[in-house]
Amino acid sequence: MNSPSVCVFCGSRPGASTAFTSEAEAVGEALAENGWRLVYGAGDVGLMGTVARAAQAAGGDTFGVIPVHLLRAEVGKTDLTRFVVTENMHERKKVMFMNCDAIVVLPGGAGSLDEFFEVLTWRQLGLHQKPIFLLDTEGYWQPLIALLDHVIDQGFADESLRELVRPIASASDLTLALRAALS
Repeated sequence: MNSPSVCVFCGSRPGASTAFTSEAEAVGEALAENGWRLVYGAGDVGLMGTVARAAQAAGGDTFGVIPVHLLRAEVGKTDLTRFVVTENMHERKKVMFMNCDAIVVLPGGAGSLDEFFEVLTWRQLGLHQKPIFLLDTEGYWQPLIALLDHVIDQGFADESLRELVRPIASASDLTLALRAALS
């Protein structure tokens, strides 16, 4: 049986807080130490590169997926266990999603939000049952969580939407949550 795989969506920039980088390193190390394969956007920049390098340094299995048009901008990390180049962003997300058992979203920008909302929508529609975790480093995702609550309060989603996403405060708590979800 294959080891579980965790898809990590995160920024191609490091962000404003050093805590984002520290937690990204801790996530990469935890994935490797628990024998979980990292599935991610194959970049060697920002938090993406941080997670991948930490997973590699700890002996982890890494699966990167990058669209051809981002090979240069995101500095495609070709020394991964498996490196896949897709034709476009839609294909990238599909390949990442199809090759994982759980989804983790670290701090990031519009691309990370796009990835998050796509897997959340698919889950809401019953297309998958994979757990979705938000690593809420220093409260980064609190405005997003408030937006989800607002969507529910305004009648555009059922209360059940909030239950499809699990905010987690730290990489160590995330590791425990992943252990429970992937066992």
